[in-house]
Amino acid sequence: MDLLSAAYGATSDDDDGGGGTKATPTPSWVTTGFSSAAGPPLKRPRWERPTYLPPPPCPITEPALPRTAPPPANPAASGRYVSKREWALLAASRSPVESSSPLPPSAAAEVDSPAVGSISDLNLRADIFHSLRCQPKPKSTRRLPLKLSISLASQTKAVNCIDWSPSHAHLLASASMDRTVHVFNVWNKGNTTACVFKFHTTAVKDVRWSLNGLSLLSGGLDCSLRLVDVEKGKEIKVFKEDQAVEVMKFNPSNSNLFLSGGSKGSLRLWDIRSGLVSKEYQRSLGTILDIEFSSDGKQFICSTDTSRSNISENSIIIWDTLRQVPLSNQVYTEAFTCPCVRYHPFEASFVAQSNGNYIAMFSARSPFKLNKYMRYEGHGVWGFPIKCNFSFSGKELASGSSDGCIYFYDYKSSRLLSKIEAFKEPCTDVAYHPVMPNVIASCSWAGEISVFE
Repeated sequence: MDLLSAAYGATSDDDDGGGGTKATPTPSWVTTGFSSAAGPPLKRPRWERPTYLPPPPCPITEPALPRTAPPPANPAASGRYVSKREWALLAASRSPVESSSPLPPSAAAEVDSPAVGSISDLNLRADIFHSLRCQPKPKSTRRLPLKLSISLASQTKAVNCIDWSPSHAHLLASASMDRTVHVFNVWNKGNTTACVFKFHTTAVKDVRWSLNGLSLLSGGLDCSLRLVDVEKGKEIKVFKEDQAVEVMKFNPSNSNLFLSGGSKGSLRLWDIRSGLVSKEYQRSLGTILDIEFSSDGKQFICSTDTSRSNISENSIIIWDTLRQVPLSNQVYTEAFTCPCVRYHPFEASFVAQSNGNYIAMFSARSPFKLNKYMRYEGHGVWGFPIKCNFSFSGKELASGSSDGCIYFYDYKSSRLLSKIEAFKEPCTDVAYHPVMPNVIASCSWAGEISVFE
């Protein structure tokens, strides 16, 4: 090494420019100040794979993923190894997300929709379709309904009330003790059951069509009144009571108002637009059995169930609708309750179905006296909620009966015109068709509904 150092470290003769040999130029790295120990830098740096460096000791805060974000479908796609334990945890984390997913739209619609058939009148019998479109006016006729036209699907328990739609006269509604409200497309060639509403939680005591449009109002023992849009199959409003609802009626002069009566004897006039009580008629009464508006809506009658000694003062009461005061409370002096009261469509009189097994007639003008010479007898009541109704001409009066028959009386003479055997069980309600005068619907304590023509 010493010899090599001496040989290369000695100054060459050519360094001083002597001889004919050209001097070697000085490298640039010497003039730039690099020491001889470091050596010259590479002219072209060679690319090397970057070395993985561990994270710095200070933790880096990363944004947290939302809890609702589902895990990746395939974690192995990231290129890392996934253990069996991690796969199991991943599957467990996915199960609650999948179980809470909503039902498909079709399944949800089947659960919520009460529609069973159609409410359209395009599939009716030809003769019925023609009669409904021609809109014959109820005129003087002695053609009484005698022939069974159709028996509708029976409900599982007693039917309390039936009502024809005034605007869609092929539809019939019923209220039943089985907690349902049925709408029947009576003469439909296919399925006659159009809708079944199950919004009430207990027995439904009364149902009424709105005076305009396809809306139904029902009341039941669950202390509620429910307004339903039949076309959409949805509940529009719920009116809460502090008593079981027994009966309700729309005011004929204002379709936004209806009157309700219940088990505690309260009478309330409701406004559909606000959903609130506009008037309340206070008096110590028993259960309200029936109510009926006069044709102008200025008065209404209520019949009550009471067992006190002053039954003659509470059995039937005439009220002034606006002033909220009773016009008379000593109308019916006999010791019987009346499950049904009805105004005559044209004359100043009304009738009351008596538990004495007859129908009594009263004057609709003060002092509202009982007509002692007119009494419709022959049918039986015997404690059942038997109802009666006038024909739209006002010439006949039809009544259900405890023997399952329908009885037809002449209004002027109270003479029995005819009777037809409708059911084996008591016939609870009868309702004349609003367009065809020779058609009547009836229902029974056994849940049957029949239409006669």
